[in-house]
Amino acid sequence: MSASDAVRVGTAETVAPRRLVATVALALALGYAVLLAGSVLQGLWLVDPDGRPIVNDFAALWSAGRLALDGTPALAWDAAAAKDVVVAATGRPFPDHYPMFYPPTFLLLAAPFALLPLVPAMLAFIAVTAPLYVLTIRAIVGGWAGVLVALGFPAALWNVTATQNGFLTTALLGGALAALPRRPILAGCLFGLLTYKPQFGLLIPLVLVIGGHWRTFGAAAVAAAALAAASWIAFGTAPWLAFVEAMPAARETFLVLGLGNWWKLQSVFGLARALGGSEALAWTIHAGVGLAVAVGVCLLWRSRAPYGLKAAALATAALLITPYVYIYDMTLLAVPVAFLLRLGLDDGFLADEPAGFAVVVAFLLAYPFCPVQFGLAAALMVALMIARRAIVQGDWTQLRRGTARSARASIRGLIGFCR
Repeated sequence: MSASDAVRVGTAETVAPRRLVATVALALALGYAVLLAGSVLQGLWLVDPDGRPIVNDFAALWSAGRLALDGTPALAWDAAAAKDVVVAATGRPFPDHYPMFYPPTFLLLAAPFALLPLVPAMLAFIAVTAPLYVLTIRAIVGGWAGVLVALGFPAALWNVTATQNGFLTTALLGGALAALPRRPILAGCLFGLLTYKPQFGLLIPLVLVIGGHWRTFGAAAVAAAALAAASWIAFGTAPWLAFVEAMPAARETFLVLGLGNWWKLQSVFGLARALGGSEALAWTIHAGVGLAVAVGVCLLWRSRAPYGLKAAALATAALLITPYVYIYDMTLLAVPVAFLLRLGLDDGFLADEPAGFAVVVAFLLAYPFCPVQFGLAAALMVALMIARRAIVQGDWTQLRRGTARSARASIRGLIGFCR
């Protein structure tokens, strides 16, 4: 990387870059704290002005856990039965449904929190998963700056208000990517646990094969199998049958009829449908973008680009590949942002990277005021930043010469592993 391509933000005459990053993140985090406190006082979060629980996305997890504890885990995939559980707990009806479309392994997570009443369970869920997320981003960025980056990332706020599982997803994928170079078995275990939300792991097996991370691949397979076996032992076969039967309804609800609102679906597929495109056209465009993203990630993982850039690319691709992604899932975008920040702090920021980070933050903050595909826009901006740095830092001459040889070696390795 030449001197003209990168700028050191910190000199004797300017604010040190790590301090600047921490200051901006702290300002954002303090703003979120004020917003959350105000929302509670106004009865817009946790409880309404009458002191009754506000029902949000967490209802799906809590009702599934209650049904599992009551000995009827298969009913977690019955929208009406799940809603009845929440209505009984809150003492009042509500207009929406919060159906369960996760695999039965999710019940292992849901059941412990369902031991508590709804609002305490929400707070406990945030109290358990948020520190895991913060520690993950801290491990990537380093120091207190990493803590503040985690707290100041805008999608984290939307994950809190929805009481969704974005913190857990980010901790698993981000933790696995942080651990992969030095602790491959731990990385594999975390990848395996991520199967509770399988749409974000589509590229992981391919990347592990391409990179020759066979121990991680094996550990991920064992962990995923162990998680499935644990859920089967705990809850039996009925939840798995109910899950399979519920999948067509899930597809019909969110990807065919768009009952969840096309503008809320933060994917290329959702954008195409929101703009009036047919289902076939939306799938075609999404598949084309997904294929381009997958090829780019695979090429990057075979290049001599820094590992942090490869990890950032895989985490970003996880959000771009799946058609089913919402704004709270964009908490996962903190992982590539953290890796890019770490590269900038260590090697110098590219001249246009600070502006890129600002645009990502602006997109994510704008979502509540205009709920369109701002999350998708933020992910695409991060993808462009990764591509920009890859062009500057990657050894693409070596990649062109060695791609075919590396692909053959990966295939031979996979065959040997299967044997």
